[in-house]
Amino acid sequence: MLNSYQAAIDWLFKQFPSYQNIGASAYKPGLERVEQLLTELGNPHQDLKIIHVAGTNGKGSTSSFMASYFTEKGEKVGLFTSPHIFDFRERIRVNGEKISEEFVLEFCNRMQDLDLQIEPSFFEITFAMAVCYFHSTSCSVCVLETGMGGRLDATNIVVPIVSVITNIGFDHTQFLGNTYSEIAFEKAGIIKKNTPVVIGETNSETKTVFLNTAKSQNAEIIFAEEEALPEISNLPLYQLKNLRTTIKALEICGFAIELIFLEKSLKNLHLNTGFFGRLTEISQNPRVILDVSHNLEGIKATLESIQPKLNGQLFILYGASADKNVEKIISQFPNDAIIHLCKFTNERSMCFEELKRLKTKDKRIDKVFENVNKAIAEIKLIMTGNDSLLVTGSFFLIADVEMN
Repeated sequence: MLNSYQAAIDWLFKQFPSYQNIGASAYKPGLERVEQLLTELGNPHQDLKIIHVAGTNGKGSTSSFMASYFTEKGEKVGLFTSPHIFDFRERIRVNGEKISEEFVLEFCNRMQDLDLQIEPSFFEITFAMAVCYFHSTSCSVCVLETGMGGRLDATNIVVPIVSVITNIGFDHTQFLGNTYSEIAFEKAGIIKKNTPVVIGETNSETKTVFLNTAKSQNAEIIFAEEEALPEISNLPLYQLKNLRTTIKALEICGFAIELIFLEKSLKNLHLNTGFFGRLTEISQNPRVILDVSHNLEGIKATLESIQPKLNGQLFILYGASADKNVEKIISQFPNDAIIHLCKFTNERSMCFEELKRLKTKDKRIDKVFENVNKAIAEIKLIMTGNDSLLVTGSFFLIADVEMN
């Protein structure tokens, strides 16, 4: 019997290793285990009104935009996202409030009491916890973000009122495929029979996959990119695209978009969803920005958003997981940027020796750090008031940042 929240979290991470901590060896694709687990728990997901969101980039933003709008309209909104940054409970929220420590403890004890013939993954247990929590709190609508892919993702057991696929890019290729069409096929796996799907962005390869899958499922398909971008001036381009996708999905759900509620949902985004780490400015003079972008397309979009607003020197503090194509990503950094590399405490971090090797290959790389907080402090000492420091490359790097 677990007797505290911390004991429950320790058990959860030790008993069922998470992809967040150990990477590929924790990945267990398929729906068999989660089907059995949810059956044991009474299939709470079957009573929920769900929007299901997948995509390479932007699914967290799109999910949060949608949840915030629902909240402003007076709905009781469950939001399931991953990974967390600072606290496990960030993954499961109702109207912005994190799941209670008491529920996490009770659920983990309940898991221990189940006579399971399977070994569900960390993600499967977390997802089951989320839908049980949303059911117990009588959520009127739930927004669920896939963990990885779509077709074999644990969340794909749900039957949503609308599916959303933001875009397709190259990430987790060891699991999802090495071409746009292969990755699109995995993401398109969330398209359900007779259920509308909203697609954020496509190219010639992915659009064909989406059209064919939707046709086979008799699913209405809506391409958000065919609509004009929302006229919201303070959002970067990539977030305007996510907002456009959000608006189309909300319309499919039967919500007429009202500008006053849209503006309130953006203003109260952090309050309503806990949204953090997407071009989040944590200090000024000098300016320090945190961003969790971790693949090539995401980091390119981040840089495109930041560069037009630069008044001084751009410093980049970059840290990545060992499975990322770091050299290709660094090649996208501006030639006049001053680059620093940093490892993070999560065991998936690229090792310090490999980061030092990269420094020898690129003269723009000034220094390699082992601690992100020491790195930020040291870099700030050489910055002027007009300079900007972008800290990016991984959720895990941002998780190590000490927030004052």
